[in-house]
Amino acid sequence: MARFYPPSARVLIAAVLLVALPLSGCTQAGTIDTSERSVEVTTTIREPEGEGMATIYLAGGCFWGVEKYMSLINGVTDAESGYANGTIESPTYEDVTTGNSGYTETVRVEYDPEVAPLSFLLDLFYKAIDPTTVNRQGNDVGSNYRSGVYYTDPADRAIIEASLAKLQKSYDDPIAVEVKPIKSYTPAEEYHQDYLEKNPGGYCHITPGLFDSAAKARPE
Repeated sequence: MARFYPPSARVLIAAVLLVALPLSGCTQAGTIDTSERSVEVTTTIREPEGEGMATIYLAGGCFWGVEKYMSLINGVTDAESGYANGTIESPTYEDVTTGNSGYTETVRVEYDPEVAPLSFLLDLFYKAIDPTTVNRQGNDVGSNYRSGVYYTDPADRAIIEASLAKLQKSYDDPIAVEVKPIKSYTPAEEYHQDYLEKNPGGYCHITPGLFDSAAKARPE
């Protein structure tokens, strides 16, 4: 289990194993060999900006749609596309699309828990994905599109697990959303940030109506 340091110097060190699985993706899969770059990855996790803010990392297929979807939720102050929990230093998009880097496309969500409690954010997130598929969302297939919730605060794990137990009651198939501490994270390249704002007709596995629902949603 990862050791969590105080917020002022939270450095997470993880020795993670290389996993190679078949994939497709938002774009053509690459052919880069990342095996020789597999290392013990050390990442300093960025603290949220502003007093009382919190962060959670959500993986649910292609990050273009997840980033936009989460950014629309009242109480979310920032959503950033990136790569989480992999085995190489400074991954690029081309590295991640090989499916050999261990990383999954992930959105770093910064939010105000007083306005948008974590359980509320998770319930909305689950509506935007198929939580029962393994290494797949929409047309995107591969370990780099696996679904997951990655936390910085150990206290969040109980909230996440409770939300998934509640979600399981709505499905016959087992829930396939992994829950782990965030071990390594690298922001994606600039052209991925706000991708659907820059490219309104760009690929997205989330249906348009869900964007409207996310923007209107409020905690009960």
